[in-house]
Amino acid sequence: MIKLYSFVLLLLCCYTANAQNDIVVKGTVIDINTQLPLELATVYFTTVRDSTVIEYTTTDKNGFFSLNIKKYDKPVFLKVNYIGYQTYLEEHKGLTESKDFGKIYLLESVNALNNVVVKSEAPPITIKKDTLEFNANSFKVRPDSNVETLLKQLPGFDVNNDGKVTVNGREVTQFLVNGKTFFDKDGAIALKNLPAEIIKKVQVSDFKTKKEELSKQESTSDYSSINLTIDEKKNKGYFGKILGGYGSDERYESSLMMNFFNNKQKISVLASSNNINSTGFSMDDVFDNMGGGRNSNGRNANNSSASTSKGITQSNLAGINYSDDWSEELAAMGSYNFSNSNTTNNSKANQISFLPKGNILTASDATTRNENTGNKANFELEYKISPTMRLVVAPKLNLTQSDNSSNSTSFSEDENGQALNQSSSESNSKNENTNFSNGINFNKTFEKEARNFSVVFNNNNTRSDGNVLNRSETIFYQGGKPNDERNQNSKNNVTTDSYTVDLEYTEPITDSLRIRFGSDFDWEKTVNDKNTFNYNASTDSYSDLDLSLTNYISSRQNSISPKFGITWQKRKFTLNLNSQTSIIDYDNHSLYVNKATDLNKKYVLPFGNLQLRYKFSRSKNLTFRYDYSNALPTATQLLPVIDLSNPLNSIIGNPNLNPIEKNSVSINFRNFDFRTRSGYSVFAKTDYYNNDVVTTSIYDDSGKRNTTYANISGTYTTSVGANWNQSVKKDASVLRYGLALNSSYSFDKGFTNAVMYEARSIGVTPKVYLSYEYGDVLTIAPSYDLSYNETKYKNYSREATSNVIHKINLQTTTYWPANLIFGNDFGYTYNSNISDDFKKDFFLWNTSLSYGFFDKKMYLKVKVYDVLNQNQSATRTISATSIRDEENTVLKRYLMFSVAYKIGNFAAKEKRGGRREREM
Repeated sequence: MIKLYSFVLLLLCCYTANAQNDIVVKGTVIDINTQLPLELATVYFTTVRDSTVIEYTTTDKNGFFSLNIKKYDKPVFLKVNYIGYQTYLEEHKGLTESKDFGKIYLLESVNALNNVVVKSEAPPITIKKDTLEFNANSFKVRPDSNVETLLKQLPGFDVNNDGKVTVNGREVTQFLVNGKTFFDKDGAIALKNLPAEIIKKVQVSDFKTKKEELSKQESTSDYSSINLTIDEKKNKGYFGKILGGYGSDERYESSLMMNFFNNKQKISVLASSNNINSTGFSMDDVFDNMGGGRNSNGRNANNSSASTSKGITQSNLAGINYSDDWSEELAAMGSYNFSNSNTTNNSKANQISFLPKGNILTASDATTRNENTGNKANFELEYKISPTMRLVVAPKLNLTQSDNSSNSTSFSEDENGQALNQSSSESNSKNENTNFSNGINFNKTFEKEARNFSVVFNNNNTRSDGNVLNRSETIFYQGGKPNDERNQNSKNNVTTDSYTVDLEYTEPITDSLRIRFGSDFDWEKTVNDKNTFNYNASTDSYSDLDLSLTNYISSRQNSISPKFGITWQKRKFTLNLNSQTSIIDYDNHSLYVNKATDLNKKYVLPFGNLQLRYKFSRSKNLTFRYDYSNALPTATQLLPVIDLSNPLNSIIGNPNLNPIEKNSVSINFRNFDFRTRSGYSVFAKTDYYNNDVVTTSIYDDSGKRNTTYANISGTYTTSVGANWNQSVKKDASVLRYGLALNSSYSFDKGFTNAVMYEARSIGVTPKVYLSYEYGDVLTIAPSYDLSYNETKYKNYSREATSNVIHKINLQTTTYWPANLIFGNDFGYTYNSNISDDFKKDFFLWNTSLSYGFFDKKMYLKVKVYDVLNQNQSATRTISATSIRDEENTVLKRYLMFSVAYKIGNFAAKEKRGGRREREM
């Protein structure tokens, strides 16, 4: 607690010191002829030297503006821009003290006497209500730059070494092109594959759900969305990139992306094929599809010390994306994606399972091959029925097939080296899955502002057919238990159908107060029909039904949830309060060993959340959120029917389980100065559980578990983090550096051998990062992060365990001499407490050298992955009941030669002297 107080005190001191360097400038913008105030005029300061934007704001309905701005002792321009008016320009020696500029008069651009139109300056930044708009032409980048390079030049934007984009300290989770999605949900593929030269505007707004967008409600998200608008002059043409490469060990990569723009119509095609673990689509300018190269931090969520992938993957991908406005009332978007991947992996693992007295040590290994094929089609129609009514229909169809095989062995012993059990298995499985979902959003607005009525309908229908051949043998060395031998064919058919209707009406009480009321209606049914057949030698077929491994389970859940909400919005703060009560009929049924089991329960469960946002200024804000929720146990957790599918773990449900009750509290504060691209953020979040559902196991003498479920109260997880960064620019040099800290503390408990255990875990991950850019010539980005995890146990034979991972990374790229690009990623990882069967540290060095021909349309490249041939995948996973060390197959060193070609042509490019002015 003392450390927490010290942290808060340090934060207050930093805030106070920062505030002492601030001044306030204000004024009022007025039409010179009508003497009326101008609302939403853009007021901004720029440097006289290079027109860099220092700070900006907009006027309110009274034409008034006020800016909290840092002192600046060099010459500046005060500029005011308003559509249809001439730009106001006034020079000042500096901004060193607070000042009231009084009335600022603007003159209309059109001179009625001589019909001459006076063109006003296009401001680099414009604020339109809740949207921040940047004029891309005001920010200069290299002619061959992509959108990501453009974003790095915009004030308030930051793109870190991992490719994460933030604006004024808020993370961007969605990228649109002309207001439409670009292939995937988040649209991040546009950043590296769209040229900067075709972008006219970059628009930033709060991320909204489709319901919030249609009803024009304020966003409840803490993330941002970016919309890239294409320059009308370049919105008719095509551009793209083709890549092909081949290397040592028969490694290869290939990719294609083409975009066709014809005003409102946009068609994009992509394809990719490789066997270097790149399952998505990437066209990084330096490393292309190379896995573990640029923008990869090489760590997963489970304390991995290497690549997040398991095994070596050969993948194929093809897709098409389409969007068009069929009429003024009807807009359409659609996409189709085909994917196929084949992954092979050899793994070995050592696991320690904790018991109140003694431990169980298990050594295992497995060889797997997994092939997955998918066909995914998405479509969206948006129809403007009338100026006040809009309808959006978004169906999705997903067809997947999987074909997997596995060979595995395991051996368990106690801590004295006494053998407990041994098993070996061979399995082959095939699965076909069909999923159809659809979302229908209808919204009706009324004459009174903010009054609206919405209907949202969602359905999700899934069919899954699985067929598994399994041959296994489990030997028990203790307790006289008979060995378990299986040669079986299991057929599992699962059907899930869910339907949801959301009705909501919003009524404005005052300009700042709105109420919402309505109801949700939910229907869901799941049927799981599993039949297992033993091999019959006399018929040479799987024909003998095994009733102990055959089960039929159906689960039906119907609910009605009346709800009520309040929104109170002022200039600086917004309060959202929502409450809901679900009346649920929960019916579960099982037929097992010719015995029917029925379990019907009825619940009345409350839900609620509160969110408070306070904006001290445009880039300084505080968000507080509280959520209260309930979740029902699953049918398998409730039904008292035994599951014997795992020879080493028999599971049975508990019909006395109560719903899971969860309380979540979070607070987030951001302060960002976009002029210096510096700032800090802090956050804290706690999840507290009542009646959490946990597994409880009893081990017999042979190490076999008998498991059921129980409710546990009083468990929680708390996370606290902070980030600070600074940017310094001088001439062509830009230096960025920062510190980040993420920490967590969790308290978990449960039962093992009927004894309650407790586990208290702490995780701390500090990070130091730096990047240096010298114009278009050089970038250097070193970073260091440490991950420390410690867990202390009660009522186990082990008191505590810990692990430390050190990771150092250095990224460098040079663009000199002309047409030559030389990139290097060098990393070192050390995993302290992983078992002696695994190597604790390794180096991973990737390098790329390319040369551009034909005005940089073609690049020839040579790349080397894992130059030192040391790459590995060794992980340690610490849980409340075990420690697991695991190693998987990874890509090792290979050499790749590749060629990339950029192609493009815009219809608006005029020919000069028989040649085009500029092409991609």
